[in-house]
Amino acid sequence: METVLKLRDLDKIADQQTVLNNSNSQKTTREQIAVERTVLKKFSDLHATLTVNQDVPLLSKHQHKLFLSESLRFISSKYEILDASRTWICYWLLHPLTLMGVKFNDGLKSDIVQFLAKCQSPSGGFAGGPGQCPHLAPTYAAVNALVIVGTEEAYKIINRKALYEFLQSLKQPDGSFAMHIGGEIDIRGAYCAIAVASITDIITRELVSNTAEWIVSCQTYEGGFAGGPGLEAHGGYAFCGLAALVILNKGHLCDNRALLRWLVHKQMPLEGGFQGRTNKLVDSCYSFWQGGAFPLLYTLLAKEGCAPKRHLFDERALQEYILICCQYSQGGLIDKPGKPRDSYHSCYAISGLSVAQHFLNDKHILGTYRNELYINCGSQRSEPVWPDWAICRKLGCFSESVPLDNFGKMLASTHPLYNIRPDLVRKAMLFFHGLQS
Repeated sequence: METVLKLRDLDKIADQQTVLNNSNSQKTTREQIAVERTVLKKFSDLHATLTVNQDVPLLSKHQHKLFLSESLRFISSKYEILDASRTWICYWLLHPLTLMGVKFNDGLKSDIVQFLAKCQSPSGGFAGGPGQCPHLAPTYAAVNALVIVGTEEAYKIINRKALYEFLQSLKQPDGSFAMHIGGEIDIRGAYCAIAVASITDIITRELVSNTAEWIVSCQTYEGGFAGGPGLEAHGGYAFCGLAALVILNKGHLCDNRALLRWLVHKQMPLEGGFQGRTNKLVDSCYSFWQGGAFPLLYTLLAKEGCAPKRHLFDERALQEYILICCQYSQGGLIDKPGKPRDSYHSCYAISGLSVAQHFLNDKHILGTYRNELYINCGSQRSEPVWPDWAICRKLGCFSESVPLDNFGKMLASTHPLYNIRPDLVRKAMLFFHGLQS
């Protein structure tokens, strides 16, 4: 079913404003009120144009494509502080471009592959840049970027034997993973390790022993996941924890009802976007980190016989925030009004927009169908995207699996586990599954 969504009623949005009084005059409350006023002004200005153009808001695809494409060859000096995140920048630029249907020429693909090859450590894994120490976060980013490039050259530069040894060297006795040798231990490490191991088909029972149990220990009293046991729940960590559990087919171990309750309360009632933590400001990157967790939860609810019939968050409000408040006029997306554009927020805001637009085979598009992030991969049928039965077979967890009907299929343009286009994930997995171990 295809539906064009209309804007929310402006008066009802205004009714959601935070009121400042003597009991809540803290700095965080004043900052929240300032953001609400800025966002409400954006909404009001757009509503004033409806008499002229009923199709607003529009996704400025052309401008975003130009900004992201040009950044693949040249980025400004302000990115100097991200010298240890160059593999991430590749991923942040490539992914949203593919969601908007951009195809890369062979020369650019090869250049990207050759650069990422320079970031690969002889001891396994990838660093954030050439000559740096390998680290799980840029390893995840590099593997994702190579999967997006999707050529045999890209797949073959990954030294899978060394990658497995690198992952094993970071594995802790309690099931957690350090981010690098001697580095911090948090839930990102578990997700990054499981994600790259599963997509490159090097995952083993030994590699992930006790990991699901450790991840579950990171779920907090609020319902979200923290970076480690006893810490504060956070949107990025919540996605990492849930996605890792779903890859392992261990999602039933977490309290998914508590997680759902926490997630829905992270969507801001006025702004429409998500905050990352309790008492924090809205940020467009959580459009994916929080919004992307919902499709994964739907599969767990479906296993319990409680399959939702629609999104369990306000997809219209989220699309409003992204399209009205987070588009930079010259291309690229931003955290919130008044912030500069960057590749990170461009990636995750567009990813979150993809999630909001699609629910199973339904499409709910705000404004006009031209805003849809839909990739025609040569077939109109939806493809299964999880769980990955080859992974289940290797880990011996078939006994826990049940048919998911339509919840194993998504007509959407980003994969809910890896945040890569589903067709590119499938292509890479078929390649790696076909290799000799």
